Amino acid sequence: MQASGGGETGGSHAAGTYRSLRSNRPSHALGEINVTPLVDVVLVLLLVFMVTAPMMNRGIDVSLPVANQPQVDEEDRITISVNAREQIFIGDKPVNAVLLEDRLKSMMERRATKVVYLRADESLRYGRVIAVVDKIKRAGVDQIGFAYVLPQEKAQR
Repeated sequence: MQASGGGETGGSHAAGTYRSLRSNRPSHALGEINVTPLVDVVLVLLLVFMVTAPMMNRGIDVSLPVANQPQVDEEDRITISVNAREQIFIGDKPVNAVLLEDRLKSMMERRATKVVYLRADESLRYGRVIAVVDKIKRAGVDQIGFAYVLPQEKAQR
């Protein structure tokens, strides 16, 4: 029986092998690709680029020219002072807090550089200083310089 190919044990195994070779479906062993090493390599490359990217923003080396900075006269500076009793002064002249914005607007109209220096007492509440800064900014001032003293200067007083 086996010689004629009609036996069930020999014929069915050969037919199964033949069918698997001729089928369009790939076998399971060849179809599964292990992506774990690929993911590991991609994550390492991502980490390398994340670490090195901020270091690449160095910029271009340029030798800048030296310019003569015009000296600003003390008389030309606008200084606003707020003392410990919350009184506001423009220069040496006292000004009402309500009128501060209007007075500064009129002073800023004829100036090319809109810079004001603020001298505020250290014992003032933070909110009070911010209210004065807000009025200065609404008056059209571009830059506010905050006056301070260094520890060595304070010790000499």
